[in-house]
Amino acid sequence: MKLINAKILGSDFKFFKGGIEISDDKKIVNVCENLAYSDDELVVDCDGFTIVPGFIDIHIHGSVGRDTCDGTRESLSEMAEYLLSNGITSFCPTTMTVDVDTIKNALAVAKDCMDNPPDGAAILGVNMEGPFISPAKKGAQNEKFVIKPDIDLFKSLQKEYDGIVKLVDIAPEEDENMKFVCEAKELATLSIAHTSTDYDTAKASFDAGITHATHLFNAMTGFNHREPGVVGAVFEDERVYAELICDGKHVHPSVVKTVFNLMGDRICVISDALMLSGMPEGTEGELGKLPVRIREGRCELEDGTIAGSISNLHEELINLVSWGIPLEKAVKAMTINPARQVGCDDIVGSIEKGKRADLVILDDDLNIVGVYH
Repeated sequence: MKLINAKILGSDFKFFKGGIEISDDKKIVNVCENLAYSDDELVVDCDGFTIVPGFIDIHIHGSVGRDTCDGTRESLSEMAEYLLSNGITSFCPTTMTVDVDTIKNALAVAKDCMDNPPDGAAILGVNMEGPFISPAKKGAQNEKFVIKPDIDLFKSLQKEYDGIVKLVDIAPEEDENMKFVCEAKELATLSIAHTSTDYDTAKASFDAGITHATHLFNAMTGFNHREPGVVGAVFEDERVYAELICDGKHVHPSVVKTVFNLMGDRICVISDALMLSGMPEGTEGELGKLPVRIREGRCELEDGTIAGSISNLHEELINLVSWGIPLEKAVKAMTINPARQVGCDDIVGSIEKGKRADLVILDDDLNIVGVYH
């Protein structure tokens, strides 16, 4: 198959007019300005449309009434189909702060879905958000299941499930002598999260091996001119990438723009979506065994605490562009940047020869008119 006459976001994340050749096994064979083709080939004329890499959500708990911690193939399958319909071609199903047996079951099912993929978006690995967090900054996590960072437990999980965890969260102030960080950094990308730590400890944790920050600004110490906190430490450390929820509920658009200007290519746009994503106002559900509901366009616990989002990356792309973020920068933050953080940038994340043909076709209003995967 050949897609021709398209406005393509190339591997350098600059636009050009050209074509893409896709093999029968759904790999990109060629990307160039003048793609030759013959009358007997399957050719799709994409004149007037824009082709970008498939979106990658590395932090998503659930959607359409399903959750990663359900621990069923059916749940991940339905999530995968919903995500693909919204241009998300790859994702990391994300666990919560729940009991260890529930986490194990979720990992086992995710591994089965990687070994025997269902229809829909592909699973790149698992994001393990909790249970190694601070009770003081638990946010919408269930304090009942919070435990101290346990490197032996994490090693056993990675061994039993073939290293399926690509991201693991940790509150560094809970990690005595940075033992967990120093050893776990060899097994997965480490993310500072749900933490009340100060600037100095955050910086020390980055020196020890943390290279990622979960949902920047949310459930962490903020940025102040005298107490820069975790946010300030992330801002200045070029080794650290940061997630941003761009649903307009978790972080103000003005702050999102400031972060894009400051951090550039170190941003990973995520949804942090819950099982209520894709569901109507008033719907009730569960997050980490805590009841949640959709109220006034956002997901909340019973006490009104904002939980994860009910958004998806395509909706957030539209938000970002409407807030003044250039399309190519917004797309980069939800494709190659997250792919790098979970070690999958060699197969997905950009439109490049040899990579998977994960493509989203957009019209001038950023509506999705086609998805290839």
